Amino acid sequence: MFDGLTFGWRTAILAIAAVQLLAIAAGLTRVLANRAANRTLAALLIVMVGILLPWLIGFAGFFDRWRWLTFAPFQITLAVAPLIWLYAYALLAGRWPYKGWRHLMPAVVQAIFLTASFLLPLPAKEQWWDIVHQRYSVVVDLATITGLACYGIAGLRLLHRYRTLLAGQRSDDHRFAARWLGRAMGATLVLLPVWTGYAVWDAIAPIGYVGLMGLYVAIAAFALYIGIEGWRHAALPFPCLHNLAIPETAPSSRDWRSVAERWAATVAAERWHCDPDLSLTLLAQRLGTNTHHLSRAVNEGLGLNFSSFIGRMRAASRLRCRGRS
Repeated sequence: MFDGLTFGWRTAILAIAAVQLLAIAAGLTRVLANRAANRTLAALLIVMVGILLPWLIGFAGFFDRWRWLTFAPFQITLAVAPLIWLYAYALLAGRWPYKGWRHLMPAVVQAIFLTASFLLPLPAKEQWWDIVHQRYSVVVDLATITGLACYGIAGLRLLHRYRTLLAGQRSDDHRFAARWLGRAMGATLVLLPVWTGYAVWDAIAPIGYVGLMGLYVAIAAFALYIGIEGWRHAALPFPCLHNLAIPETAPSSRDWRSVAERWAATVAAERWHCDPDLSLTLLAQRLGTNTHHLSRAVNEGLGLNFSSFIGRMRAASRLRCRGRS
């Protein structure tokens, strides 16, 4: 107890999570690789801390002690879903999409509304709170839940497209498959029913700070997961999404199967498949062809993507070695 404030276990749990998130965010801004993605993730973690902050200080009694904190623009919840998607896009493409800032406009509107309300004189602010609080909560919760669903699905689709293109270009595609990012996108969809459940419950029968503790523990856990995993992979040199796609070419009567088999024999003889960093571009250079022809030979001639083609050769090589031993 300190001057009317109470620092209990709820405040402690959220404070520990907030401090860790801020530390990770600070570290991400110093990583030179994947600069756009890491800074986007840092922004996301700061937004998540802002979402936790009113509950962190609310459990301690800050709002009862200093009523002028009402409408303090901490919780910009409409920024969460678009920042998750923008982070995934920047990680895989090396930059934000064209005019990607437009995805954050609802969050900007929310921040402006909260700031304008926060700057009202205290008597007017309290009257305004009584008028808009319930409606504001319903609208924002609905928009946040919708955003988590839409951007979560969009993120999973983007990642699926990236993995498909990656498997056609790299033999080490498993290094960049970002399974942890797929789990993070999945966690976004797991967070969705939790947030929805609490929002509906609170709208029907307001449950207050204590009742919503479970939701904010879930939000903190989600933020820590994506923050820690993002930090672990912060410097991994992801192949750029836009460089992976091979332009489509006109149909050809060339016997791609025989071409692919001839090139496969060369690869096996030279043991190029043993190179762990072998890529479509590198192998095309070694074979004296271009990536389009090599890709068509593997895809159309053998019915495989590049990763599976090299993976099968490596598996066959291991089996031969075992047979000799």
